[in-house]
Amino acid sequence: MREVAVIGIGQTRVEEQWNKSLRELAGDAALAALRNSGLDQVDAVYVGNMMSGSANLQQHLGAYIADWVGMRYAEGLRIEAACSSGAACFRSAVMAVGSGQVDSVLAVGVEKMTDSPSAEITAELATAADADYEAAQGLSFVAINALIMRRYMFEYGWKKEDFAAFSINAHANAVHNPFARFQEPITLEGYSKAGMVSDPINLMDASATGDGSAAVILVPLEFVKASKGIPLVKVAASAAATDSIAIDQRTDPLWLKAAELSVKKAYAQAGIGPADIDLFELHDAFSIMAALSLEANGFAERGQGPRVANEGDILPNGRIPIATRGGLKARGHPVGATGMYQIVEVIQQLRGEATGTQVENAHIGMAQNIGGSGSNIITHILETV
Repeated sequence: MREVAVIGIGQTRVEEQWNKSLRELAGDAALAALRNSGLDQVDAVYVGNMMSGSANLQQHLGAYIADWVGMRYAEGLRIEAACSSGAACFRSAVMAVGSGQVDSVLAVGVEKMTDSPSAEITAELATAADADYEAAQGLSFVAINALIMRRYMFEYGWKKEDFAAFSINAHANAVHNPFARFQEPITLEGYSKAGMVSDPINLMDASATGDGSAAVILVPLEFVKASKGIPLVKVAASAAATDSIAIDQRTDPLWLKAAELSVKKAYAQAGIGPADIDLFELHDAFSIMAALSLEANGFAERGQGPRVANEGDILPNGRIPIATRGGLKARGHPVGATGMYQIVEVIQQLRGEATGTQVENAHIGMAQNIGGSGSNIITHILETV
């Protein structure tokens, strides 16, 4: 396998983009990534997306987006893996370039959710759960995570307020991110008074959906050299694993086994361990997922994820910074694009471009995108050359 470099990044702000169509939204991020890379053509266009068929009545996104950005004759594919579609798209691009099948890929994640009624989006999100044994029983995606959080609190003795530090950190970091949906800090009081969505998950525990797109350009590392003082970033590891879709079918519902398996493979590929990671863009769709992710990836003891947050280890100057540009919680969670936003944000940190929340001496960053409630987990490690 050839080593793979990321030479261009682009993103749009996550918000209600009423004046942009799905292809315009994807095109804005894609063209920004192309300009950033210095390329004007690529061999392939891969699109990560979850719900365009229902939310936008548009499938066949590979050709749809390739044509829009001037790549009409390039290979074009859409990749879907629920909320981990963005990372699945990036992983597909890494494998395509690494294998030698293509020499350049535009990988773009896009989701346009606010054009559809919220009830339809809620139903579509539930398709990432088990249709027969979860969704058909009336469980929304928020409710499933609420059950996990309630059980976690019972097993380990944490109170609801103990999870506040995750949201407070995310919002504090998003203040400095012009692409974030929510650019205001929150307080412990604000967290505690937020409206309940599905007990114990309130509005400050849950990420907001929205419209957004993020994109990267990948080429073989041997084809490029660092220039203009911008550090060159390579893909040090790409790994994935799955678990049962239904929570009740797992051996342990409070342990992200797919995260454990995928990160072990990623650490082995990169030849490193948890102590070598300078920042971690985790999938904080809900605050309970942030806690479970820290534990499964080796940054916290089992049952102690909230302690890591409350002791300040997750801050930009902490032991393991997370959500450094706002995370899903404050940047927003346009589901099929989220994994690509995570990659872009890690690269910003490694390039030294994360103004306001720059992690000092960041050389190795990790991004982990979760599909479903932990049923499909994809881990990437990126490193400066």
